[in-house]
Amino acid sequence: MHPTKLSGSEVTLRPMRYRDKSQWTQVRAENREWLDPWEATLPNIPAGSPAYEDSSVRPTFFQMVSLFRREARAGRSYSFLIWHNENLVGQITMGGVTYGAMRGAHIGYWIDKNFANRGFTTQAVELISEFGFTQLGLHRIEINVRPENDASCRVAEKAGFEFEGFKKAFLHIDGAWRDHKCFVKTNELIR
Repeated sequence: MHPTKLSGSEVTLRPMRYRDKSQWTQVRAENREWLDPWEATLPNIPAGSPAYEDSSVRPTFFQMVSLFRREARAGRSYSFLIWHNENLVGQITMGGVTYGAMRGAHIGYWIDKNFANRGFTTQAVELISEFGFTQLGLHRIEINVRPENDASCRVAEKAGFEFEGFKKAFLHIDGAWRDHKCFVKTNELIR
């Protein structure tokens, strides 16, 4: 189940479409320096290893859209572009969706520097969390943030996520394994 859109008072979340390529590419290019310190990277794993991924090979836009659609159909991950009116202002993903006894997921996002500090990211987090809790029946959603990313920590807190603790060398970000702060929100409707 992947909704066609999630709407808030100032932003709309919509799955990425092939025709979004030019806008997405332009926004990402304009924000490269702004986003690079927070972007996931692939660690160096020896070629021939079963876990080897060539970090120099990035998927095309069309491969990325196809992957997002496949993951949503499988119920594993839900990725949306964040729109304010006709402006593409960011992207948000609720990934690592797990059902069964855990019923959890994690959220990651980025915002165009020209639209930062206007509450759009917080509203996007609230919309996708609500989708996870009400439509998917999730119990626990995490947001993991590098400690020095004050703006992103504030987004998690404003969206009602509580600081749970630190995760040592949690994700490979900007070329190295980085510590993260873990913020959590639970669904009080599920016991």
